[in-house]
Amino acid sequence: MAKPPPPPAPHRAHRAPPGLGALPAISYNSHRGLVLGLTFVAYALYHASRKPPSIVKRALSEAWPPFHDPALLGETDVAFLAFYSLGMFVAGHLGDRLDLRLFLAVGMIGSGTAVALFGVGYFLSLHSLAFYLAAQVIAGLLQSTGWPSVVAIVGNWFRGRRRGLIMGIWNAHTSIGNISGSLIAAAVLRYGWGWSFIVPGLLIAFGGVLVFFFLAPYPENLGFSPTTLPKAVSEASTDEEDSSSSPSAAGGAGKEERRDAVGMWKAFAIPGVITFALCLFFAKLVAYTFLYWLPFYLSQTAIGDKEMSVTSAGYLSVLFDVGGIIGGILAGFISDHLNARATTAAIFMYLAIPSLYAFHAYGSTSEVANIGLMMISGLFVNGPYALITTAVSADLGTHKSLKGDSRALATVTSIIDGTGSLGAALGPFITGFISKRGWDSVFTMLIFCALAAGVLLSRIVKSEIVHIIQNRRNHTLDMHNRTADSGAQPLLEGDT
Repeated sequence: MAKPPPPPAPHRAHRAPPGLGALPAISYNSHRGLVLGLTFVAYALYHASRKPPSIVKRALSEAWPPFHDPALLGETDVAFLAFYSLGMFVAGHLGDRLDLRLFLAVGMIGSGTAVALFGVGYFLSLHSLAFYLAAQVIAGLLQSTGWPSVVAIVGNWFRGRRRGLIMGIWNAHTSIGNISGSLIAAAVLRYGWGWSFIVPGLLIAFGGVLVFFFLAPYPENLGFSPTTLPKAVSEASTDEEDSSSSPSAAGGAGKEERRDAVGMWKAFAIPGVITFALCLFFAKLVAYTFLYWLPFYLSQTAIGDKEMSVTSAGYLSVLFDVGGIIGGILAGFISDHLNARATTAAIFMYLAIPSLYAFHAYGSTSEVANIGLMMISGLFVNGPYALITTAVSADLGTHKSLKGDSRALATVTSIIDGTGSLGAALGPFITGFISKRGWDSVFTMLIFCALAAGVLLSRIVKSEIVHIIQNRRNHTLDMHNRTADSGAQPLLEGDT
C-alpha cells in the first residue's frame, strides 16, 4: 500500500500575532475592527512623520545653512520621495511574499529611526547637505513598506460592494496623519526644529511595536477559514453568523489555501493598472506639492493684509487635509453608488481645476475665504487620490483576470502608488525652483496636472458610462417585462 503524502506545511501567513494570545476570543467582525484600527493608526503615523519638512522649511531657510536657498529644501524633498517611489516597487513585490505583519512592523520602526536621524542634525549642529540628503534617502526607502502593506491587509479582510465607502473612510488616516503631524511638529518647533522630527519618529516606531504584537494580516492567521465564513462577510452585511464568532469555530475547517504572489509583469498586465497609475502620477503631484509647500506658501502670503508666523501657517494648513477627509469619503461613497471608480475620480480632478484657481486668486482676500477655498481644494485634490490608492488598488489587486489563485494586492498597490510617488517627488522638486519666479507659476503647473489626471481616465470613463447606460436600459426592460407578465397594462405615452 502506497504511503500517503505528508500534509502540506502551514502557509507562512498563518502565524498569529503574539499579543492576540493574551486577548479573549472575539468575533470575526471584532477582528476586522481591530485590523481597521491598527492599520489606520499605522499609516496615520507614516504620514505624520512626513510633515516635519514642510513645517520647518521657513525656520531652516532663515537660520540653518545650507538651506537659505529654497531649491535645496526641494532637493531634500525629492530625495525622500524619489527613493520612496523606487522602494515602493520592491516593497510591494516583497509584501506579497513575506509576512506582512513583520514587514510592516520592521518598516515602521526603521522609518521612525530614519526620521529622527534628520532631527539629530540640529542637536549636533550639522550643516552638511549630504547628511540631510542621506537621512531622507534612508527614510524614503523604509517608508515605502507602509502603503502596499496596509492596503493589502485591509483588502484581505474587506471585500464586497461597499469597499469604496469603507476604504474611503479608512483612508482618512492620510489626512489625520498630516493634521496630527503638522500640529505636533508645529507645537515642538519652539524648542528647536530637531524635535519636530524626533517626536514623530518615536511615535511611528512605537506604532511598529503595536503592529508586531496585535495585527493579523489574514483572516487565516486567526483560524478563520474562507470556506466557513458567513456569506455576509463577503458582501455588505454587518451581521455575523455564530459560525465565525471565534477562531475556534472556524479553525481547521476547509482546505489549506495556498496562493502564490504574481510577478510584476503580470500585475502590470491587469486591465486598468497602467491607466490608473499614470493618473495617480499627476494627482499625487498636486497633493504632495500641497503636503510639502502649503505651510511655506501660507507664511509668505499676506492673508487679509496680515502675514502669519511659521507656527500659525502650520496650524492653518491642516484645513486642507480636513477637506481631504471629506473628499476621500465622498469619492468612495459616490464610486460605490455609481459603480464607476474612474468616472468619480475624473469628475473630482476636473473640479479641482477651478478650486485651485480660486484658492490662489481669492484666498488672500480674507482668512475666511482662505479657509473655505483651502478646504474645497483639499476635497477635490485628495478625493481621487484617496480613491485610486485604496478602493481602485484593492479592486485591481483582486481582478477577475487573476482567477482567484494569486496574491497581487501589495504588488498592484505598489505599482500604482509607486508611479504616483514619482509625481509626488517631481512636484515638490519643481516647486522649489519655480516658486522663485512667483506662485502663479506653481499654481499653473498644478492646474495643468489636475487636467492631465482627468484626461488620462477618459477611456475608462467612456466604458463605465456605456456600462451604466446599458444597466439602466436592462433594468427598465426587466421592469417592463415583469409588468407585462403580471397582467398589468403598461402606461402608454400620453396616459396619466
